Amino acid sequence: MDNMSTNNTSNTSKNILNSDVEIKGNVKFSGELIFDGKLDGEIHTDGVLNLGDGAVINGNISAQSVVVRGKVNGNINAKEKIDIKSRAELFGDLRATKLVIEEGVTYVGKTEVNPNKVSPTTPPVRPADAPKIPEPAKVGGR
Repeated sequence: MDNMSTNNTSNTSKNILNSDVEIKGNVKFSGELIFDGKLDGEIHTDGVLNLGDGAVINGNISAQSVVVRGKVNGNINAKEKIDIKSRAELFGDLRATKLVIEEGVTYVGKTEVNPNKVSPTTPPVRPADAPKIPEPAKVGGR
């Protein structure tokens, strides 16, 4: 059986967790994970995460690249690409080098796509730097 792993040309493992899997806690893996179950926790990997139609994730995801089907309630940070397939539901912020969103996706959140890793030319306005609104004039006596 060991010779099967030496014949693998990509040297990456493929892990599959089906729809009957429910996890409470964080998940870490390398290679590729096909996940179609329920997770209350975070996912951290330098590999590829492929969420199936039945996947329900309540937590943040950090990966090399992510394909999203199913439902995600949390932020997704991908070093390479996030691919959101039709009928997926995503409630959280996205950050990636490349982003693909198909028609029919439900998405509520903020997005940062930065393929060239360019810094903004002007720094974003921070609350401390924001212009102050004058207080209304006081009416009445001293």
